[in-house]
Amino acid sequence: MPTKKLGLTGKIVIGMFAGILFGILLNQLLITPDNWVKLVIVDGVLRIVGEFFITSLMMLVVPLVFVSLVLGTCSMSDPSKLGRIGGKALFLYLITTGIAISIALSVASIVKPGSGGSMAASDVSFEAAPAPSFVDVLINMVPRNPINAMAEGNMLQIIVFALLFGIAMALVGKPGERLKGFFEDVNEVIMKLVMILMHVAPYGVFALLARTFADLGFGDLLGDLAVYFVTVLVILLVQGFIIYPAILTLLTRLNPMVFIRKMFSNQIFAFSISSSNATIPVTMRTTTKRLGADNKIASFTVPLGATINMDGTAIMQGVATVFIAQLYGIDLTMTDYLMVILTATLASIGTAGVPGVGLIMLAMVLQQVGLPVEAIGLIIGVDRLLDMTRTAVNITGDAMVTTVVAKSEQQLDEDVYNDPEAGAQVGKVEIK
Repeated sequence: MPTKKLGLTGKIVIGMFAGILFGILLNQLLITPDNWVKLVIVDGVLRIVGEFFITSLMMLVVPLVFVSLVLGTCSMSDPSKLGRIGGKALFLYLITTGIAISIALSVASIVKPGSGGSMAASDVSFEAAPAPSFVDVLINMVPRNPINAMAEGNMLQIIVFALLFGIAMALVGKPGERLKGFFEDVNEVIMKLVMILMHVAPYGVFALLARTFADLGFGDLLGDLAVYFVTVLVILLVQGFIIYPAILTLLTRLNPMVFIRKMFSNQIFAFSISSSNATIPVTMRTTTKRLGADNKIASFTVPLGATINMDGTAIMQGVATVFIAQLYGIDLTMTDYLMVILTATLASIGTAGVPGVGLIMLAMVLQQVGLPVEAIGLIIGVDRLLDMTRTAVNITGDAMVTTVVAKSEQQLDEDVYNDPEAGAQVGKVEIK
């Protein structure tokens, strides 16, 4: 009997576990920071392959988001639909963030990851970067120079410019129709590039994870931060594999297991890359080709989610706040908990597009409830692996909201959603 070909998802999974095991092995060989293992393998071969993979994906983000969003906007016969779609997406993103941090605070209060600890503010140090005000974020949404916004990868400004450009194309008549054909051709070329890059994904995933675990190992996770680490990790998994499917089922009546299965390879990408923006090309393809959402919806909700959907970060903030408060022996009141929920939810928009957004948001939350900001230095050591998991959770939320909004707008092809083979071909490689 003929042997069934190993699909791309299977190859990526093998690359992921092989990379983790190889990284742990390398970690045991790094006796000195400047030995040949570090210089030749970790900072040489693995860095070249991993950085090439991430850079290749990032190369496609801006043109993909701009072209897809322009096409989606100019194709809408009713411009008012754009505001409706945006309102639904924004509402769902804020709701899921509120749920995420509420669960995090509740579980952390029960588990008590920092109980028994005794710390002084002088024991650790951390200087948080200043966060922009919400008003400044709103003002800066409109780009002074669209080309500069694209060069810097400012997603909010790119989204605004693409929306305005698409609306103008729809209103201008025949010139807009001619330009639309050009953008459709460009979009096809970009999607082909995405498919080409997916062929090298297993090698990129292997290199990224091998280098990460070579640097980290597991020693740092076995100390006093183990309870904190496990608490955050478990809540992240609950959010990604229970809360999102439950919301999807409640609002759409779709089979949640289909959603989880089709998102698996996308989650591995996000875990390996640890960047929602870099995962946009793959998430766009998954939501449209695998889950059946129309590009008019996905081209807006996916980039928006990559910019403002911070559910994974909100979970980290909730647990970290309780952890730090218990470590310093500070009791939080119910008002403090409500303030944490409100601040973290609104901060997910107010700090959109800011480098180091997770730590900036946590600094804002700690300041609101009177906890020492410098205590963030305590959790930085174990934050890398949690950041990878947070990214996988965030992009799962992006896809869930996209599916829900598409279903509500009757822009979801349920035959594609329910078909396990839909979108399962990348060139001649199967995705199972």
